[in-house]
Parts: sequence; C-alpha cells; structure tokens
Amino acid sequence: MNENVILQVNRLKTHFFTINGTVPSVEDVSFTVQKGEKVAIVGESGSGKSVTSLSIMRLLSEAGKIVNGSIHFEGLNLVEASEKEMQRIRGNEISMIFQEPLSSLNPVMTVGKQIMESILMHQKIGKSKAKQQTIELLIKVGIPRAEKVFSSYPHLLSGGMRQRVMIAMALSCQPKLLIADEPTTALDVTIQKQILNIVRELSEKEEVAILFITHDLGVVAELADRVIVMYAGQVVEQGDVFTIFDHALHPYTKALLNSTPKLDFTQEELVPIEGTVPSPTALPTGCRFFDRCKYAAEDCKKEPELVEVSQAHQVRCWLINKENAKTVHV
Repeated sequence: MNENVILQVNRLKTHFFTINGTVPSVEDVSFTVQKGEKVAIVGESGSGKSVTSLSIMRLLSEAGKIVNGSIHFEGLNLVEASEKEMQRIRGNEISMIFQEPLSSLNPVMTVGKQIMESILMHQKIGKSKAKQQTIELLIKVGIPRAEKVFSSYPHLLSGGMRQRVMIAMALSCQPKLLIADEPTTALDVTIQKQILNIVRELSEKEEVAILFITHDLGVVAELADRVIVMYAGQVVEQGDVFTIFDHALHPYTKALLNSTPKLDFTQEELVPIEGTVPSPTALPTGCRFFDRCKYAAEDCKKEPELVEVSQAHQVRCWLINKENAKTVHV
C-alpha cells in the first residue's frame, strides 16, 4: 500500500440479514483516501454512502455484517480487528460527525462533559487539563462564549452550534481521519457555509484526511479534492473533482450534474432523473442504472466492471471503450 494512503477500502460487501431475507446494501466498493486528502462520496439516498461509512467504523446494527472485502487503516485490517482495537481507534484515530447532532449528543449531559469524556478515554491527562482542551476546541470551531457553552445542554443550542460541538468532539483526540456523514443537511445555507469553512480550515491546519458523505454536489465542489459517485450500493465513477465536474463519463454522474443548479447560469433548465434508486432487494440484472439510463443497450444487461480510463479516473459503464481501459480493483 502507498505510504501516503491512510485508508484503503477493497471490494467491500456489506449485507443486512433480516427476517425477510438478505439485503445487499454495499457491493464491490473500492477506494482509497490519502493523508490530508478531502474525499467526497456522493449519491442519492439509498446509494450505500452511509452504510459504507458505518462499515469503516464497524458501527453497523446487529443485522448488518461485512461479508467480503477489506478495510485497511494504516495497515490494520479493520474488518478483522477485535472490538477492543476498534474502541481504541474510534474517536481517537478515526472520528465521525453524524448527520443529526441532537440525536448523537447525550441530552442529559452538558456538551463540555461529553467532549471531556472522549479526551479522558483516549488521553492520559487529568480533568483540569481535559476541560482546558475542551474549551480550546470550542473556540477553535468558532463557538462564542465557549466557557458558557461548555456548561450548556444540547437542546439549548442552535443546530449550527450543535454541529460545531460535534466537530469539536470529533477533533478532540486529533484524529488522522474524519468521516462526516451529511453534517450540513439540516442547516440553512449561511450556517452550512460556516461549517464547511471550519472543516476545510481544520483539515488544512491539522492535516486531517476527510471522508465527506453528501448528496449535495454544491458541497462537493466547495470541499472535495476527489469524488466517489455511488449508485445502488456500488461505486460507478471516481476521479478528482475537476474531472468529475468537467468530464464525467457515467450517465448517472452526468444526470446528477444536470439536475443540480449551476452558479454561472449556463444551464437552460434542470433535468430531473426519472425513476428512483432500486430497492436492494429488487436490483436490476446487469448495470444497476439500467432502468433509468437513456443510453441503456443490450450489453447493459450484463454487470459492468469498474474500469480505469485515465490515471485517476475510474468508471463502471459499458459505454467506456474497453480497448482504452483496464479493469481495476484498488
């Protein structure tokens, strides 16, 4: 593995085992994240973005299980790691910001104590030092009157303030990788911009790698170095942010871009993507985008592989010229 690669996900397959049968949620997902890199996973609801992140953190529900593949973090395969090893890594070397902070924060504990709890768990320091670090973190993420907020309960804070608290908590042990799952979804545009600026600045100053999960291409353009596009549990395209926005090849990626407003007003009109993401229990044969793709042909009834069309651009589509592409697995 390249020494600059901090996370390597290889052919990840995660299923959920329910009373109604097996539900394949993530299939054949491969990608890497390098040290200090900001990578966005984008796709509609139901594309497998959040399940991928929960698989990395080993925080799946009892019904969920990684049935194939590997997840290497700095050389350690997290799929095979013991729960004790995962407890050491979670919140310490890999931290996660969840979509809704109010449901992630303990309502009967002050936010200061919750951040301190993480620091005391992973660092050998006293409560006085932990409190000082917590207040410094609250200031770092742009919270005014940090000492007062330290003693506040989550419900007394605005959505934007709670999200800042979650970021402070995630950064409390100086992680090497930060996973952010739709952290700006419930916020208004102004607060969203502030949160993105905080994440970007902290990433650049602290050299933290970020895996950012979102359905918002505006957020992707604002933050990401590289983009992974997922559809129905698979990676369908990935590349650097400029390649994806200017030279997208997969019909699904193009459809996502055409359904998103552009700031330069070059679009004549927004084009919605017809249909919905298929249920994991009723996936189409072959290409999973087959039923919604205007370019669908006979070949598309067979499952396409992820192929490399340039050094850093990979696509899963039969439209790609196989003579100039090779199958890749990270």
